[in-house]
Amino acid sequence: MLILGIETSCDETGLALYDSERGLLAHALHSQIALHAEYGGVVPELASRDHVRKILPLLRGIFQQANVKPRSVDGVAYTRGPGLIGALLVGATIGRSLAWTWKVPAMGIHHMEGHLLAPMLESDPPDFPFVALLVSGGHSLLVRVDGIGRYQIIGESVDDAAGEAFDKTAKLLGLPYPGGPALAKLAEQGDPGRFRFPRPMTDRPGCDFSFSGLKTAAINTWRKLEPTSENRADVARAFEDAVVDTLVIKCRRALQATGLQRLVVAGGVGANRQLREQLRNLAAESGGAVYYPRLEFCTDNGAMIAYAGWRRLAAGQGENTAIEVTPRWPLDSLPPVD
Repeated sequence: MLILGIETSCDETGLALYDSERGLLAHALHSQIALHAEYGGVVPELASRDHVRKILPLLRGIFQQANVKPRSVDGVAYTRGPGLIGALLVGATIGRSLAWTWKVPAMGIHHMEGHLLAPMLESDPPDFPFVALLVSGGHSLLVRVDGIGRYQIIGESVDDAAGEAFDKTAKLLGLPYPGGPALAKLAEQGDPGRFRFPRPMTDRPGCDFSFSGLKTAAINTWRKLEPTSENRADVARAFEDAVVDTLVIKCRRALQATGLQRLVVAGGVGANRQLREQLRNLAAESGGAVYYPRLEFCTDNGAMIAYAGWRRLAAGQGENTAIEVTPRWPLDSLPPVD
């Protein structure tokens, strides 16, 4: 079964072809970083227009890369939500139009389910059940995963997600867009012992996240300092340490609460070096294992959407022919794949 995957939830246009027997055949990604850098953040209307410009050239490119004909596609998967409504509509319209033309089924995929299943694209995928830490953009979730569509949310952000906190703090520190990776890179030069920020919501039971207060603590500290490169790096290091420690503490709690030993980490923050190192240590302590997608699939991409689409379409799931998107969509509302 050959599936075309289309991802246009925010500021990256991703397309991929996934074959159920041969695996991932081709994928392509266009990032809009340069487009939005001038504004210090994503401008939704510009994002939508850029998806329109880039999606068809990328589509032609992956078919050439895979050396397959478009009409050999057996199904189309596109990101239905969550995300920016205009950006989502671009992918949904193109995906549905292609499915109508080729007379194949189409499936709208939950963006976070795509991230959750991205490690399944690797040579050593995790077995169910496992705990998933999903840290992508405006989402921070801890999920017990007993199968595809069998999701129990055991922790989520009550205000700013980890990725949002990284980006907002970086912007206030005067770092270039995109802020999260820039802050993490700067933190490597910082003194880990100079400042210590709070590890939010770790002094109470549960696995929920809150990073708004941590962001405020970092900014209040920065405003009292001279704007030197050394001070900026030290604040960045203290902020990153606090975020990483908090995520690791919550992961430990989630694993203990569920009794599971397998942990999946996906989403852009999952590429953070310090987080990966500490989670490796956590897995070693507990005798468990931690799984990630390859770095290029930590951020938004079409491959994860194609894979998720294959699993659902192969199970006989599909939708009506309406072009629908769901900007807000609870992950635990998805139907299971039996």
